[in-house]
Amino acid sequence: MPELPREEQLAAAFVDLADTLVQDFDVIGFLHTLAEHCVELLDVAAAGVLLATPSGQLVDAAASDERTRQLELASIEWDEGPCRDCFKTRRQVPDVPLATQAATMRWPRFAPRAVEAGFTSVVAAPLRLHDHVIGALGLFRDQPGPLEDSQVKLGQALADTATIGVLQQRAASEQMTVTAQLQSALDSRVIIEQAKGYLANRRGIGVEEAFTLMRRHARDHQTRLTEIARRVLQGTADASLLTRRDR
Repeated sequence: MPELPREEQLAAAFVDLADTLVQDFDVIGFLHTLAEHCVELLDVAAAGVLLATPSGQLVDAAASDERTRQLELASIEWDEGPCRDCFKTRRQVPDVPLATQAATMRWPRFAPRAVEAGFTSVVAAPLRLHDHVIGALGLFRDQPGPLEDSQVKLGQALADTATIGVLQQRAASEQMTVTAQLQSALDSRVIIEQAKGYLANRRGIGVEEAFTLMRRHARDHQTRLTEIARRVLQGTADASLLTRRDR
């Protein structure tokens, strides 16, 4: 299938991120979609999303690959990094070259770990609607040079659209409080991570490939990612998803 023109890709991404008023809305799956669109549309190698709990604690919500997720987890543990700063200040963290003394002084543990993971620079954009910030989006490059201003603006626009979608869906769900919805999203994250590990072990593949398989299976069958993860853990998922390659 030929690749869509960039204008059509942009339009499709914004429509995708705005279409959240659905019965089976899955916050975690939705934020993974945000990360994927960022990698597809921006000159970045990876993207990650941190989401804030009602008490203001950041948790890892989504990442475009496993190395970025591990970096996010370390950032939360160390309480340092671009997404943490972005959320605390409620402002963008402009492009920061990671292999510099300034970056190491700012983030003593995060910057060296990011360089070790193959990243050269990072930008962080708040997930915001007016003064309401619900998390942060990290955009990581693995090539020399900063992310262009036009690309940063597009990344912020994608983050803003996703935030509107999440808050719009929350407002439409009268039966659940914001706290309950967020807790449900975090519970889903745990189930998905468990299923990734289980499927990777069962099929003899990496956890990143296992997650890609679950995401693709969920899309092909128009089923929530969390539901696919539950079926994997229960052993009731389709045999095509559970069977090892060499069988």
